[in-house]
Amino acid sequence: MQLTFLGATMGVTGSSFLLESGGRKILIDCGMFQGSKIVSAMNRRAFAFSPAELDCVLLTHAHIDHSGLLPKLCKAGFRGPIFATKGTIELCSIMLPDSAYIQEFDAEIENRKGKRMGRPPVEPLYGIEDAQECLKQFRPVEYEVEFSLGEGIHVHFHDAGHILGSSMLEIHATESGKETHFLFSGDLGRSDQPIIKDPAYIDAADFVVMESTYGDRDHVEVDWEERLAQIINETSERGGNVIIPAFAVGRTQIMLYYLIRLLQAGRIPKMPIIIDSPLAIAATDVFRRNTQYYDKEARELLKNGIPNSAEMPQLHFSRTSDESKAINSMTTPAIIISASGMADAGRILHHLKHNLWRPESSVLFVGFQAEGSLGRRLVEGGKKVRIMGEEISVRARIYNLDGLSAHADRDDMLKWLECFKQKPATVFLVHGEVESAEALSASIGEKLSIPAYIPRYGDVATFEGRSWELSRFPGLPALEPAVQQLQTALSEMDGDWIEAKQKLENMVATDGAKMSAVLARLVKIRKFMRKTLGDL
Repeated sequence: MQLTFLGATMGVTGSSFLLESGGRKILIDCGMFQGSKIVSAMNRRAFAFSPAELDCVLLTHAHIDHSGLLPKLCKAGFRGPIFATKGTIELCSIMLPDSAYIQEFDAEIENRKGKRMGRPPVEPLYGIEDAQECLKQFRPVEYEVEFSLGEGIHVHFHDAGHILGSSMLEIHATESGKETHFLFSGDLGRSDQPIIKDPAYIDAADFVVMESTYGDRDHVEVDWEERLAQIINETSERGGNVIIPAFAVGRTQIMLYYLIRLLQAGRIPKMPIIIDSPLAIAATDVFRRNTQYYDKEARELLKNGIPNSAEMPQLHFSRTSDESKAINSMTTPAIIISASGMADAGRILHHLKHNLWRPESSVLFVGFQAEGSLGRRLVEGGKKVRIMGEEISVRARIYNLDGLSAHADRDDMLKWLECFKQKPATVFLVHGEVESAEALSASIGEKLSIPAYIPRYGDVATFEGRSWELSRFPGLPALEPAVQQLQTALSEMDGDWIEAKQKLENMVATDGAKMSAVLARLVKIRKFMRKTLGDL
């Protein structure tokens, strides 16, 4: 019996784990790698296994970093069932075709550029038809209902409290007469977050594969409605827009929940609230239809009637490209919620391009910002950023309310582990950057006396009861985070140098008298580089 770690190792995306037991091969998640170009290039790698040999996929939830490579998997020959909750299936039915559209669009743009440069054409990872075919393989499961994947393997889905339909997976696997009890946390949610129920607590497992996104910190406990109202009111008084990059699924609906409550209480002005994302609009409809996942507070709001755009005239849903473009011609302050949540793609880029340079506007981040993302550069204080080939000065006020994240923080995760009546033999920490995973590993050891291990890409854990040993998947190169980080930094420097080179060439072409000054500065740069890097 063995578990191979094929994603979300020492990083927060690309969730994928291959469990093999009793001759069966079960894939837990098949997520897309997101972030820098180096990380995203992982999506182009061939699968480390034969998709046709898989028996099934167990999907924890619909977010693309957990589900985004499923169409590629099916296209490559996987024909088995994909088990997920009803909520996850409905969200995937809109998210995977949307992802396919992005793959096709990006390939088209790349091929236009490549044709001019004589490069061979590239194929999209998958197309819309592939996504639609993949959706036919989904099979719904209920929370807390055991089902069998064949003799010796039994599965329970439990509510992970992260987004609508999100799950943690409890798997009992028996091989050679010995049972091993696994628990995969998926993305573990926070207690008391709006709309959805709190995460389930499980009291037993031999091995836990657990996320560690916020393993090095606790969310700041503040009155989020009060803080949100303050930012909106101050920005409105300055005459600016509030730009909220938000994931289309989960974050957008929670922000809408808060804004409706603030409007109904008269705590913010009746300014336009614009949801500018067709995917977010479709996801909001899925949330409306699946009230079985709501918590008590959300049910009360539903009972009193959730307002629609007719009942709340300042609420607008921007579906078409023309409607989206028209937003940036508005002359009155507005709240604009758009995807993606890390500001790396989508319509949000246009709104940032039109608002980052405006000191009267605000940009409000409400979720995790991965290494290498535009959102990460902004929350870390970047003064200039490049958006769609144009350098933009950052004069807007940047706010980072990561306490609004749908991910559990360090304290939440420790409390979740404390509920085990028998301590797990080992906790495998995934879905977190190295610093977060290492900090959580130390906390688990110090406070709970449970061994924790941080897997690398391609690690294979072989189990016998509550014992395990580590090996490497043969022929699979490791994805070292340090190398990723270095290559990302060097890539950014390449961009800076290309920009400087063009500027210098234009300057000398315009005024040849400046040539000697430019050469003198280049000599200084070369000397500085040799001095700085020479002793490494």
